[in-house]
Amino acid sequence: MSDSHRWTRESIRLIEADFQRSADTHLIPLKLPGFAGIDLYFKDESSHPTGSLKHRLARSLFLYALCNGWLRPGAPVIEASSGSTAVSEAYFARLLGLPFIAVMPASTSPEKIAQIAFYGGKSHLVADPTRLHAESQRLAAEHGGHFMDQFTYAERATDWRANNNIAESIYQQMRHEPHPEPAWLISSAGTGGTLATLGRYVRYSQHATRVLCADAEHSVFYDCYRTGDRNLTLACGSRIEGIGRPQVEHSFMPHVLDAMCRVPDALSLASMHYLSRRLGRRVGGSSGTNLLGALLVAQRMQAAGEQGSLVAILCDGGERYASTYYDQAWLAQQGFDLEPLIEQVAACAETGAALPADFADSAIWRY
Repeated sequence: MSDSHRWTRESIRLIEADFQRSADTHLIPLKLPGFAGIDLYFKDESSHPTGSLKHRLARSLFLYALCNGWLRPGAPVIEASSGSTAVSEAYFARLLGLPFIAVMPASTSPEKIAQIAFYGGKSHLVADPTRLHAESQRLAAEHGGHFMDQFTYAERATDWRANNNIAESIYQQMRHEPHPEPAWLISSAGTGGTLATLGRYVRYSQHATRVLCADAEHSVFYDCYRTGDRNLTLACGSRIEGIGRPQVEHSFMPHVLDAMCRVPDALSLASMHYLSRRLGRRVGGSSGTNLLGALLVAQRMQAAGEQGSLVAILCDGGERYASTYYDQAWLAQQGFDLEPLIEQVAACAETGAALPADFADSAIWRY
């Protein structure tokens, strides 16, 4: 057996051993007094060792790269990321003793940059977020490393049929609930990999569950779903870190989705603050986006006289956004006045009041 083969085997063993030491993430019920007979749960991915949903993705990407023979001892791993994937990949790179470079927008929160450094990674900040991919390719070539490329490989690196993926975990945890088969699963899109896993697993397992993608305001995924055009681009990046993309990524699979909506940034952040108050701890902006998607589905179910359960993804904790989304000075500088919107979100969740019409009317239902 060659030294390279031995190193790969040992690296896979280290990752699998780390997985066995980790417990599953929690499923948290959140009561919606305004929607009788509709139960909402949040799959809390912030309880992973690196604090976000991207821990699952990073593990899968490293195993995929190892099994494809793409990683070498001492050769750096490079990733294009708005932060959370980079934090998780830095963790696994350190586990294997590999250098790690995160290529991120210059606007990435200082807290995420500090976490990457904690795990031994370096941050390479780029002023233009549409250049992350090209800059990652350049660095990989320059340093003789491997560009992990989450936006291409997210949908194929994860085993969507089982192997304790996020979908299988949700269904296992829902077994003893009043409505054990969710009527809807709700997630935002970063790479699109989680949505691909959810949608494929639902079909493979023959569930009646439907899947909704809640997209960010500055993102092309929604328009791709609406028009079918995968060549769409934007000249700017998303203000909700971790979700929304300026181009249609390979891992975005619109045909596994049953519905989609576009959530204005201000409403995502207002919903994030409301959810944080309800849970008693801070969550990230993408979790607020997902709550809006869940409320939209709940309103549609209520209007149709339906009951059932909804499961949305709580992507990460809010500690990473202390100097941005939770800082009143930063919010004011960005022009956000959230309190009236927080009241609207609260009224919807607690009394069933209507959501803002411009948001509600954005939904596309295909089932």
